[in-house]
Amino acid sequence: MEARYEHEPVLLPHVVRLLDPRPGQVILDGTVGLGGHAAALLPRVSPGGQYVGLDLDEAMLVAARERLSGLGHSGLLLYQANFSDFPEVLRRAGLPSVDHMLLDLGVNSAQLDDGSRGFSFERDGPLDMRFDQRQQACALDLVNSLSERELADLFYNNAQETGSRRIARRICQVRHEGRITTTLALARAVASAFGGQRGLRPGKLHPATKVFLALRMAVNSELENLRAFLARVVEFLRPGGRLAVISFHSGEDGMVKQFLRTAAAAGTFVELTRRPVVADAEERTRNARSRSAKLRVAQRLESQG
Repeated sequence: MEARYEHEPVLLPHVVRLLDPRPGQVILDGTVGLGGHAAALLPRVSPGGQYVGLDLDEAMLVAARERLSGLGHSGLLLYQANFSDFPEVLRRAGLPSVDHMLLDLGVNSAQLDDGSRGFSFERDGPLDMRFDQRQQACALDLVNSLSERELADLFYNNAQETGSRRIARRICQVRHEGRITTTLALARAVASAFGGQRGLRPGKLHPATKVFLALRMAVNSELENLRAFLARVVEFLRPGGRLAVISFHSGEDGMVKQFLRTAAAAGTFVELTRRPVVADAEERTRNARSRSAKLRVAQRLESQG
């Protein structure tokens, strides 16, 4: 568990600066993960503040609790819950509203490094990809039960994989020989759709990169949950409070961008980042996960009328 503390939160200085939390305030962190952002933000709301951290992954909550309890700050509340269910969590915590909200979407390095979780094609393991181990459906079910057309649509719609039809056709061919049950078996099937060559040269994406992304998003209903979260933000974020979202692919970022544009036009938010904040060259070199990260931050305005 200690090694997991090596995880570096993306865009950390920008998150702290743009959220700008103060003592006594309440922060909702919908994706607390290993507590990297929380470790920097929790001291900012002390004394008197509260930090409400949510995560679907029980293992992440255990690590976050161990890490954050060592900071010696009171006001930490951790819940195993989907960020889309934050209104219910806040009700359980007795909090009608919060001052700031943070989402760091996607998968973290500890999850990728654990082959048993099935998130990465770089380590052999079961085709799982569930953030919440209590959930029934996993990636194995999708890979082996969806039709060729359904697989192609999933790869294209979720991850903009231009070779989606070719990949889906090859997966269905491989399935005739037996179920695809492991990450490496799926990665080999995808690569074989391109003769095993595409993306395997230095500097090129592995051909399974977008397939794994699309499956993970589908297994965990990631876009649906983000849409549900954004629909309730105005209701629970206090005037003057700030919303920060870090996304890692165009589907997420596009949804957040459209929400903020619509909210700005309605007079409920003002964007503090007209363009998304991205990692500088130093952070991209140090932390590969930051290369695709985009941070958008907006401030809640006083209610109209």
